[in-house]
Amino acid sequence: MLKHIIIAVFIVITGATTFAQEGTSSPYSYYGIGLPKFKGTAENRSMGGISILSDSIHLNLQNPASIADLRLVNFTVGASHKSFTQETSSDSQKTSATTLDYLAVGVPLSPKFGGSFGLIPYSSVGYSVLNENSEGFSTFEGEGGLNKAFINLGYKITPELSVGIDANYNFGKIENDSFTRINDAEFGTRESNRSDLLGFSYNFGAQYKTMVSENLQLSTSLSYTPETSFTSENSREIAAIVITGTGQIAEADVRNVPVDDTEFTFPSQYTIGVGIGKPKSWFAGLEYQDQKTSNFTNRALDIDDVSFNDATKIRLGGYYIPNYNSFGNYAKRIVYRGGFRMEETGITVRGEEINEFGISFGVGLPVGRLFSNANLGFEYGQRGTTNSGLVQENFFNVFLSLSLNDKWFEKRYID
Repeated sequence: MLKHIIIAVFIVITGATTFAQEGTSSPYSYYGIGLPKFKGTAENRSMGGISILSDSIHLNLQNPASIADLRLVNFTVGASHKSFTQETSSDSQKTSATTLDYLAVGVPLSPKFGGSFGLIPYSSVGYSVLNENSEGFSTFEGEGGLNKAFINLGYKITPELSVGIDANYNFGKIENDSFTRINDAEFGTRESNRSDLLGFSYNFGAQYKTMVSENLQLSTSLSYTPETSFTSENSREIAAIVITGTGQIAEADVRNVPVDDTEFTFPSQYTIGVGIGKPKSWFAGLEYQDQKTSNFTNRALDIDDVSFNDATKIRLGGYYIPNYNSFGNYAKRIVYRGGFRMEETGITVRGEEINEFGISFGVGLPVGRLFSNANLGFEYGQRGTTNSGLVQENFFNVFLSLSLNDKWFEKRYID
């Protein structure tokens, strides 16, 4: 048992060194601390992102109360590939990004008590923009993001009611670089800004499930993240750049510019959801989320024509299993999932609100023993607008996860 725990901890910790922070290619990731990443599993993501569901064989990374339902030790890992088509009123281009999305381990500690720990990205920054005009050109590039390492505890107060808490250590770095060259000028100018981010946050959750008839179960959920302050350690470097006749770039003068470290508000958030279904057969749920991003500030950078508003999300999704215990017919044990989401991101650029929607579907494929499964999902969506010279993004996501179960705590009657 101890060997299993040590191996699981090692996998999660060393996974931090391989986490790809740059999980997007969107110019909208320039604002704030980047575009928020989906902070859940591929199973939830395939159902529009709802966090209402919890069961005995899957981890729910969105609501800490759900870990109290876990009955088997679970190791889960997920990755995704996103393809973008970015359009303006006059041009378009295609790009893509592949990321490792999460690593987590859940352990049932007693019939009423469970815990989990892991690593998951919170936001990502990744963009490269070229702006040309008759006077010269400018390029803007950025990369990085914010990750969180978490530990979660959940307790079942009654057979129907569970509560839980997440403690999160958030860390990461964001780098923004710009280069400007005026025609016929001897030098160009490069400015590099870096922010090293760190801070703690907490998430509280509750779930209530009860049978309303012989076959139908009502499920409700609530989670709340209080407002906290994060620290941003900032640095800035300005250099004069010479472009040689062969096209090579050389730095002629490099200067470090003093810039103050800052504290920025990590906004509060609450999520409430309700759903109904027949256990191990079908489920449909609706969820609403509100995040106070109107209190957000943009680290050390001053940006014109941008404001932050409260962000809201509406999610609808569910699943269907033809016959979960039909061990003679594999197809009947496959889980079919689907969902839809609408989001107001809370960012307004040049007077235009940046909104997003997504349609998702997926399957859960049973593998091995003890109800382990592989999960494959797809999502098509859109973000932004071509109005006011902005960029509209059409994206297609493919996400894959493994949810592996085992028994660690078995009482042996014969040695």
